[in-house]
Amino acid sequence: MNRRELLKLAALSAVPGALVSRAAVAQGAPIQLACPVPMSGPFAANGKYADLGMQLAIRQYGKVLGAPLSYTVLDTEGKPATAVRRVQEVAQQNGVRYFAGGILSSESLAMGKEVEKAGGVFITTAGADEITGKDCNSATFRWSVPTFGAIEQTVRPLIRMLPKAKRWYTITPQYVFGDGLLSAAQAVFKETGIEHVGNSYHSLSEKEFSGYLTNAVAAKPDVLLILNFGSQSSDTLRQAVSFGMKNNCTILVAWASGLEQFEALGADLCDGVYFGAQYWHGIDSPLNRDLIQRTNTAFKSNPNYSLAGSYICTKILLDGMVKAGSADPKKVIAALEGMKYDGLTGPEEIRKGDHQVLKNYYLLKGKPKNKMKNADDYADIVSSGQSFLPLDKTGCKLA
Repeated sequence: MNRRELLKLAALSAVPGALVSRAAVAQGAPIQLACPVPMSGPFAANGKYADLGMQLAIRQYGKVLGAPLSYTVLDTEGKPATAVRRVQEVAQQNGVRYFAGGILSSESLAMGKEVEKAGGVFITTAGADEITGKDCNSATFRWSVPTFGAIEQTVRPLIRMLPKAKRWYTITPQYVFGDGLLSAAQAVFKETGIEHVGNSYHSLSEKEFSGYLTNAVAAKPDVLLILNFGSQSSDTLRQAVSFGMKNNCTILVAWASGLEQFEALGADLCDGVYFGAQYWHGIDSPLNRDLIQRTNTAFKSNPNYSLAGSYICTKILLDGMVKAGSADPKKVIAALEGMKYDGLTGPEEIRKGDHQVLKNYYLLKGKPKNKMKNADDYADIVSSGQSFLPLDKTGCKLA
């Protein structure tokens, strides 16, 4: 199944969700979850795959604590104000207390505060350090590695691999996520003697990057560091390659959106480009092998990051209920704190002090088409590891 066909399926996924909900009502009061993600706007593709990930987990479990499960998809449009309004509506009108989603850091930060007010639990894959840092709260958990760790596991190893590449240029989205990546990169540059030869900021609605890339080419960097996400990083990379930058410098996309991005870009464009990744379907772990099988059975496709992230976030919530022996959010929060489990990236742990999942982040390198073993074998994992600020440096003060 290609990306377009899978997105068509994603557009219909509310139908199975509704069937689950009706069946749940027939059996008794269901445990309700919500998937608040952008289903429209520039990041809609990520949201639609996230919907499929929650759907897959709900179908797998069926019931928890003897109660049927249901879920609702909330279109945040990628806007914090809309995201908060959607959360308020389902919390007040439907009594939903469990939320897994938030593609963008700005909407996740806003939703986390709202879920805390509602007495619920929220888990996200967004990257801003503040989520488990100075803006942390007792209701919010985060599966994805924050921006600090993403830079530490991409920029730092690439500097070691390319000791002669001393001049770096950055392209950055101007919001909390981009600022976090840029700040972390600048700290590594300073420590390692890298010359930061320029940065271009852009808005979240930007689609045309030629002006920024003209400035980047003029700076003659050894490495172009792309710090945006989703379709914006794909557009930036396409335009950078059309400018001939792949021939003149190394390109690193610090936060790739995984398999869907490789499929959209194609092997020729990705060949030789480095990508940072929270998840890759090639990870050899028991849970990831199981997810691949489930995704292939359900959708005739391998899981990408947006699907996998939503799946594991939903699974964590459900496993927290099982561990707590209760669907009471306070008891589930207590059960999740310090929980160790076999995750998609191998052994994973939820740190009690800031609700951050401790897991690997990956550096991938795009492969030539003639080296691909199968249709989805776009990249090799060249390094991986865990980098997290110590608790006393995060700024998180959980009550």
